[in-house]
Amino acid sequence: MDSEFGHERNMGVSRRQALLLGAAGAATIAAQPAMARAVGGTDRWRDNIIVNALGGLSNPNRRGEPSPLGRRQPVEPRVIADARASGMTAVNITLGYVAGDADPFEESVSEIAAWDWIIRNQPSDLVKITSVADIKKAKADRKIGLIYGFQNAAMVGDKPERVDIFADLGVKIIQLTYNPSNQIGDGSMAPGNRGLTPLGHKVMERLHENRIMVDLSHSGERTCLDAARASTRPISINHTGCRALTDLPRNKTDEELRLVASRGGFVGIYFMPFLNLSGHATPDDVVAHIEHAIKICGEDHVGIGTDGGTTSIDDMDAFRQSLAREVERRRASGIGATGERPDTLPFVPGLDGVDQFFKLAAMLEKRGHSQSRIEKILGGNFLRFASDIWG
Repeated sequence: MDSEFGHERNMGVSRRQALLLGAAGAATIAAQPAMARAVGGTDRWRDNIIVNALGGLSNPNRRGEPSPLGRRQPVEPRVIADARASGMTAVNITLGYVAGDADPFEESVSEIAAWDWIIRNQPSDLVKITSVADIKKAKADRKIGLIYGFQNAAMVGDKPERVDIFADLGVKIIQLTYNPSNQIGDGSMAPGNRGLTPLGHKVMERLHENRIMVDLSHSGERTCLDAARASTRPISINHTGCRALTDLPRNKTDEELRLVASRGGFVGIYFMPFLNLSGHATPDDVVAHIEHAIKICGEDHVGIGTDGGTTSIDDMDAFRQSLAREVERRRASGIGATGERPDTLPFVPGLDGVDQFFKLAAMLEKRGHSQSRIEKILGGNFLRFASDIWG
C-alpha cells in the first residue's frame, strides 16, 4: 500500500532553523509541540542529508479525493512545510501506472508531465533529482528533491526500448513488479511465484544501460532472486521489511536481502503494518527490522523507504473510514497484500509526522548505534548506491 499519506507548551524557532527551513517550514515547526520537536535531537540531525527511498508528498487528510497525479495541481503549502520541517532532503515519489484500467504507458507519461509542471511552478520549494549532485544541491538550497520512480514496469509493455524514453524523461527508479504478476515477473502476491521472464531480463538490461535503479520491492521471491543473480549492476529493495522477523509476503527473506547487499545494493526499511503480524507496527518494530537488515546486509547497505509522507492526520476517525474503503477496493481489484486490513494503518504511529526521522535517529542512538551508522541509514547509504547507479 502506498500512502501518500498529549503535548507540552510550544517552543520558539531559532534564527538558524528559520534560515534553514524557510518561512513556511519555520512556521510549521513552531506549531509543533515541544516534546515532539525535542525528541530525537532535531537540531543535531537536521544538517544531515535524509533520503526517503520511497515516500509521499501529499496530504493524507485528502484521502479518498481524486488523485492530483496526472493533473497540474501544486503541492499544498502545508505539505511543503511539513516536508521541510522533517529534515527530508529528497524522496522517491511514486508516479506513473501502478494498477487499474488506464493505459500504462499513457498514464505514466501524463504523470511525468504533470510533475514537471508542478516543479516548474514551485521552483523555490521543489527540484527534480537526476543525480547525486542534485540531492546535495537540494540540501544546500533548502528545497525538497523529488526522485521520479515507478512502482510497476507494466508501462514498458513488450518494448524494452521504452526504457530509453522514460530515462530521457528523468525517471531514475523503476520497480519491476507491483503485488500481482506482470510481463516481467511475479509480484509478492502472485500465486505462481515465477521467476524473471525472458522479457524481464531484456528490460533489466535496458535499465542498466540507462543507469536507472532496478527496484525489487513488491517482487515475488523467485523474481527477486533471479533479478539479483542476473544483474550486472547493484540493485535495490527500496521499501520492505525482514521476513525472518515477520513472515508476510511483502517482506524479504534473508536470502534475498543478503544477495542484494552482496552485489553492492541498497535495502530500505519501511514504516508499514507489515513489520508486525498483528498489523499494528510500533517504532520498536521499525528499529528491530533495521537492526536485522544490518545484521544480514551490513551497515553500508541499509536505509529507509518509509512508504509514507510527513504530514500528520487531522481526523483519525475520518481517515480510518476512508482507508477501510481503500483496502476493500485494493482487495477487490487484486492488488492488496496479506497484512492489509481495514484496522491497519499505512504508517507507524509514533514514527509519523514531521519528527519521524529525528525520532528514529534518537532510538537508534539509544540502542548504541554510532553517529556515522545513523547518518548512513538516514541517507548516506542511498547516496552511495545512487552514485554507483546514476554515475
